[in-house]
Amino acid sequence: MSTDPFAPLKAAQREGWGLFSPLAAFTTPAAAMLVDFADVKSGQEVLDVACGTGVVAITAARTGARVRGLDLSPALLVDARRNAALIEADIDFVEGDAEALPYPDACFDVVLSQFGHMFAPRPEVVTREMLRVLRPGGRIAFSTWPPELAIGRLFDLVGSYLPPPAGVPPSTAWGNVETVRERLGDAVTGIEFGREEMTIPALSVRHYRTNMELTAAPFVKLAQVLADQPAKLAEFRAKVEAIVSQYYRGNRVHQSFLMTRAIKK
Repeated sequence: MSTDPFAPLKAAQREGWGLFSPLAAFTTPAAAMLVDFADVKSGQEVLDVACGTGVVAITAARTGARVRGLDLSPALLVDARRNAALIEADIDFVEGDAEALPYPDACFDVVLSQFGHMFAPRPEVVTREMLRVLRPGGRIAFSTWPPELAIGRLFDLVGSYLPPPAGVPPSTAWGNVETVRERLGDAVTGIEFGREEMTIPALSVRHYRTNMELTAAPFVKLAQVLADQPAKLAEFRAKVEAIVSQYYRGNRVHQSFLMTRAIKK
């Protein structure tokens, strides 16, 4: 029996994020931005935490780095392995928990995460694990959603209807630079931030909202929970569309994100 107090949450995440693959293609430009920001080099040992369909891992492998990827969702790993096989990229993808990385201490030159580690329920645990497997002088780099911008606002809206378990902070806290500084603490030096944007094509705000309810785990779950409360579901959907409309231009939803990089002492 698992002693992890958040095992039920992680089981729900494993199931919910298994539907994410249709959105993964839109994250590929952001993956290149993160790999460039992290300055991944040929020959380096690289870990992609919460790798999903492998967009970051495969982008890093194309630099000549030796890459491994880990994710909770076996469904996403099927796609990751298929994507890697298409270009004969030798990447070791494994199912696993970002809060309990199955790797020895100090075995990677670079540890990356794109919109992934931020969903681990205990920031202090996932931070400790990512830094544990990183060599001194190695670089940690990740992309997250700021709470004041499009996706952060949407995730926080979901949280107002479906709060996380007690003791779990909002994932969007990882998009606040001061929070990131505090969480990385004195284990790192040379912390730097960058901001970029990714866009999601959508025929309308309603098309975008509907697609999120089919592919993004928090939205999938909330739509299921509110299925027998039509008035509340309609209220939630109206609020989602009101937020999205502020970032919708030219048949695209503009989603800005924060990138962080730092060197392990």
